[in-house]
Amino acid sequence: MDKKITVTQPQLPPLDEFTSLLREIWDSKWITNNGSFHRALEQALCDYLKVPYVSLFTNGTLPLITALQALNITGEVITTPYSFVATTHSLWWNGIKPVFVDIDPRTGNIDPERIEAAITLRTTAIMPVHVYGKPCDTERIQAIADKYGLRVIYDAAHAFGVEVNGESILNAGDLSTLSFHATKVYNTIEGGALVMHDAKMKQRIDYLKNFGFAGETEVVAPGINSKMDEIRAAYGLLNLRQVDSAIEARHQVAIRYREALRDVAGITFFDDMPGVRHNYSYFPIFVDAEKYGISRDELYERMKSRGVYGRRYFYPLISEFATYRGLESARPSNLPEAHRMADSVICLPMHHELSEEDIDRIIDLIVK
Repeated sequence: MDKKITVTQPQLPPLDEFTSLLREIWDSKWITNNGSFHRALEQALCDYLKVPYVSLFTNGTLPLITALQALNITGEVITTPYSFVATTHSLWWNGIKPVFVDIDPRTGNIDPERIEAAITLRTTAIMPVHVYGKPCDTERIQAIADKYGLRVIYDAAHAFGVEVNGESILNAGDLSTLSFHATKVYNTIEGGALVMHDAKMKQRIDYLKNFGFAGETEVVAPGINSKMDEIRAAYGLLNLRQVDSAIEARHQVAIRYREALRDVAGITFFDDMPGVRHNYSYFPIFVDAEKYGISRDELYERMKSRGVYGRRYFYPLISEFATYRGLESARPSNLPEAHRMADSVICLPMHHELSEEDIDRIIDLIVK
């Protein structure tokens, strides 16, 4: 490479600071059920993410399930096959039929041009995914939803902090869900959240995630138990302090990858989208076996044999799993772009603590 970019690792909060918070939680005798750290993290996330309301959850799947309950979604929901299985599993658990449509090869996101053809009398909602944190075409999707009277729930598991022209993409649609799993750019070890627009919906979701309790003896809805505890909320407050430096460190890794791989025949990748504040959650590359000389799977195994663990993310498609492959919308002929992407993708190691030596080793394996 002609230009050497130094990756500066963010500084994590001191361990004794987290220990001090644990002691505070222990002394308070309040370790779950909407404690002070839980409330503080919800407000801190509202401020950081530029959203009006946040409700915390114990993982990233339960917000999807709860969002469908909160909006009374039934029948059919149009979604993408190119995602993690939790997206579609949340529909299945609610007795809703997923209807797959193909993706836009320029982004990996659901293709708005294919949504209308999939709408039936049983369609009640659209569930797009901001794949790899790249924003969906939210304006086009909302226009379709408004035209047909549909709800829109965004699976924004990858999209923490992502903005378009200074506006959080989490404000799009009726609800957006987040994952705070340990693999994400921001995490609470395990955790998740729902983002909503008004206090009434915030209250309904808070009821649903706490068994439906509206007071000590009153249950107003058939809710479940999906609250975040105080320990993970405290961890999340500390982690929020260093998320900007983590995103910038990942950005520098992405720059290194792009500079090194841009002229490698048979290897392509996404560039940043204009006007978008990305979070660099993932760095997928796509392998054209004919031009590159070996297949995606051969490169994947070669990397793994040398201790470099990429991920074929998302492969196989959700529509290929046994639960869903019998659906008419899951037919491969209906999803050519999604299959093409799934069959060629490798997500390279991407983390804000990758050393320069590790980055060089990853690049060398692909270039050579």
